[in-house]
Amino acid sequence: MASKGSAALEAMIEEATVDTDDYDDERAGLFNMIGEHLAVPFTTTVLGVEVTVRKIELAADSIVAVCARGHHRQKIDLLDLPLPAPAPDGAAFIDAYRHWAGR
Repeated sequence: MASKGSAALEAMIEEATVDTDDYDDERAGLFNMIGEHLAVPFTTTVLGVEVTVRKIELAADSIVAVCARGHHRQKIDLLDLPLPAPAPDGAAFIDAYRHWAGR
């Protein structure tokens, strides 16, 4: 999936943060949009190991992907999570979150 342009990302951010008051509210709004649109589970590679992204969670100061391999679980900051090619449906909202966070 090709990355969306800045104008499209800005529109997605505006939609997610329209009724927010501060940074934490904006992050929560983006988390809600990701949760609504991102198709999970999906597989990706982290440090050369294939993992399954089971769900997305709102952490104290970030949004994280809960990754699994066998019985092991690891939370990876969504800003640091490599996406597979092709990206899962709804990954454009991860792009919008990264754009919002300045990444």
